[in-house]
Amino acid sequence: MCILTFVKPGINPNLDALRGGALANPHGHGYAMITGNTITVGHGLDAEAVITEFAALRQQYPDGAALFHSRLATHGQRTVDNCHPFLVGGDERTVLAHNGILPQIVHPAPGDPRSDTRIAAEEFLPRHPFGSLDSWAGRQQLERWLGSDKMVLLTVDPAYKDTAYIFNEHRGHWDQGSWYSNHTYLPALWASDTTDYWGYCTECGEFNDDPTGPHCIACGFCADCLRVFPQCECPSYDGEERYADLFDLKTA
Repeated sequence: MCILTFVKPGINPNLDALRGGALANPHGHGYAMITGNTITVGHGLDAEAVITEFAALRQQYPDGAALFHSRLATHGQRTVDNCHPFLVGGDERTVLAHNGILPQIVHPAPGDPRSDTRIAAEEFLPRHPFGSLDSWAGRQQLERWLGSDKMVLLTVDPAYKDTAYIFNEHRGHWDQGSWYSNHTYLPALWASDTTDYWGYCTECGEFNDDPTGPHCIACGFCADCLRVFPQCECPSYDGEERYADLFDLKTA
């Protein structure tokens, strides 16, 4: 599912939150920061090394918008090349990072090692399928395409009106000047002897303090296969009856 963090200009990132997000999303990490007239980007599979690099850069450029991303792989290989953020159309002036699972049109074909977000950044979005993202219609169409996903775009390209964009901002939350796409940076635990998940749901943000299985007791999101209700592809779990009322309500 990943976690995506946006840091406002003039704000120091919460490094403990970044470490928490990296612990829950361990398959690669990356950042981007506006550094004057350019964007500086870094990637790596070692969370602590990438966070340390990001923090040091922030000391040099405290006034640029920034993002940090930790990946939980769903499509594509677990390599540095698939770590967010990605250049949009190969243009070093514009980068994006994403949290979620994008529509089928950008899923990798068999044998393609890329992630869905990487394909979107390299091939799909450069074609401007939604028109100008500075227009109300363009932004609305992109957010509808994203569904429940979230995306951050940073740019120093003068063709854009602004230098930072958060798409589906309302699906994340702000905390002390930073925006988080979900709550996975907060403490959360898997019970050691069960498949129960204790912690904040990455889909709806509710705290699951008495779960039975991997499904969020508020929205039904599955922490095993990372799919929203009713698209869970996991085998049935003991205690499935617990979700019967919720599922019946959602399908009514």
